[in-house]
Amino acid sequence: MTTPTISVALCTHNGARYVREQVESILRQSRPADEIVLSDDASTDGTVEIVIAAVESWPAPRPVLTVLRNSPPLGVVANFEQATAACTGDLIALCDQDDVWHDDKLVRFDELFAAQPALPLAHSDAALVTGDLVPLPDSLLVSLEATARERSELVDGRSYAAFLRRNLVTGATAVFRASLLGPARPFPAEWVHDEWLAVIAAALDRTHLIADELVDYRQHGGNQIGAVKPTLRYKIGKLLEPRTDRNERLVERARVLVDRLEALPVAPERLELARRKLAHERFRNGLPRVRVLRLPGVAAAVLAGRYGRYSRGIPDAVRDLVQPAR
Repeated sequence: MTTPTISVALCTHNGARYVREQVESILRQSRPADEIVLSDDASTDGTVEIVIAAVESWPAPRPVLTVLRNSPPLGVVANFEQATAACTGDLIALCDQDDVWHDDKLVRFDELFAAQPALPLAHSDAALVTGDLVPLPDSLLVSLEATARERSELVDGRSYAAFLRRNLVTGATAVFRASLLGPARPFPAEWVHDEWLAVIAAALDRTHLIADELVDYRQHGGNQIGAVKPTLRYKIGKLLEPRTDRNERLVERARVLVDRLEALPVAPERLELARRKLAHERFRNGLPRVRVLRLPGVAAAVLAGRYGRYSRGIPDAVRDLVQPAR
């Protein structure tokens, strides 16, 4: 049996401050990457040159480096789609510009995919750190407030149920088989690349969580997409935001998912769950503008279990009752 090749899809935009540390952590892997595809979104701070210098100064053997330069910038989702499409490896590791990988990250994923030949995508937990790599109190999954139920679903093959409620996969921790790109492309603008790959993988088969922290995930204020544990003040602020725009986006995301799954060889029961998710989001979007008039419908949906199956349960029910209309 041949050893699968591993590509790293590294996307950057003005990442000069941290990108060398990220690249060197890739080069230090105990199971080396075979290829790095750098897709740079119009950086003006020397990011590309730093990456090239880091790779070329590393002792051989070293990964093959492919450099793609975008001008004008594509944006996060399209940039990652371009990077992953250019990868030639059997496995593709998504990579941000400002993290640090633990030395055993790739070997852990390599072993997992070897043990589970049909697994389309896997992800891990991550340690949250400051810009100077000082550890923060919570891990990534703790900051996302992943419940015991959700963690169990992510490990034992029931991640599709979890992803219909919300995303729990962060791209910096994810590795997937290149074959997943066929059903996942094109990446829709309504979804972030990592959550889209995860939900498509889960709908077609399953995903798997490695519960260990395999990445130091920097939180430095300049993250394009970061992770911090929400404070009570933050949660209250969300309850006071107008609801209309958000709910319309949730409907559109659910519709896009149903449309894609209808074109894929998805088990009928999973397609039906996606359709019910869409119906639930349309129900939420259609709630009356007057708060008190929402109560009967929301209460009925809670009792029927729809908030627990297709959104975040009681917290989302409270949000639907409290948030003002636009």
